[in-house]
Amino acid sequence: MTIAAPAAEKLTLPTRRSPLMTFWLRFRRNKVAMVALAFILFEVVIAILAPWIAPYDPTYQDYTATWEPSSRKHWFGTDDLGRDVLSRLMIGARVSISVGVLAQLAQLIIGLPIGAITGLRGGWFDFVFMRLVDILSSVPTVLFYMLMVIVLGRGFINIILAMSITGWIGIARLVRGQVLSLKATDYVRAAQGMGANTSHVIRYHLIRNALTPVTVSVTLGVPGSMMAEAGLSFLGLGITPPMTSWGQMMGLYQAYIQSAWHLTVFPALVLSLTMLAWIQLGDGLRNALDPTIRI
Repeated sequence: MTIAAPAAEKLTLPTRRSPLMTFWLRFRRNKVAMVALAFILFEVVIAILAPWIAPYDPTYQDYTATWEPSSRKHWFGTDDLGRDVLSRLMIGARVSISVGVLAQLAQLIIGLPIGAITGLRGGWFDFVFMRLVDILSSVPTVLFYMLMVIVLGRGFINIILAMSITGWIGIARLVRGQVLSLKATDYVRAAQGMGANTSHVIRYHLIRNALTPVTVSVTLGVPGSMMAEAGLSFLGLGITPPMTSWGQMMGLYQAYIQSAWHLTVFPALVLSLTMLAWIQLGDGLRNALDPTIRI
């Protein structure tokens, strides 16, 4: 009598998650960051569709409805020219959000390669760079922005250019520090020993491994750029009419805050909530990208 051998049990190996999937699973556990992301995406959609979904033409002047407070017809009231404040806030989101994002992208494009090259080469090149950074860092940021806008002139492009001239310093320092710690690793030394040039080492071995802190830095820098634009527009050195931004709206009517508070409070509230959302998003990205942090 022969006894049949037991059937071999099938071994199920655990599926390995991709880094992107792991990041998303960690990120979505952070409810505050998810709410912040949803709020930012909502504002971006509103800004893109503003010309079509705004309740009124933001440039239309109705002199029979000036200085009106919040009402069923005008949720956020009207200004001194009878323009709907809610419609102007929706259009102004285009400028305020665009300045914050584009300024950070410009700073990233400048600071990322400079910091990587400086940290990799070291020596006298690194010494000269750090002394230049120290000199630029000693200039007050807001004062420098004001001087650059006065020299270049007001306008959307000039504001981004003024923020980019010195704004790259923080990203360059961050990338330099990451590269200084990464260039001593075995895989970087192996790549250099095999004849890889500086460009290859920077692109495929250094920048990729330094992107985590850079991504968080850029995300947290967006509200700072938005606040800088709001400050310049508040002082009359920012966006030129007929374009509008949240900072410009606050600056135009800050003298009437007691008699027409809605013209200043609503733009300030929207700007504050947007900055808070970007900060919470940056914190969520930092926690999700850092495996040592438990969330």
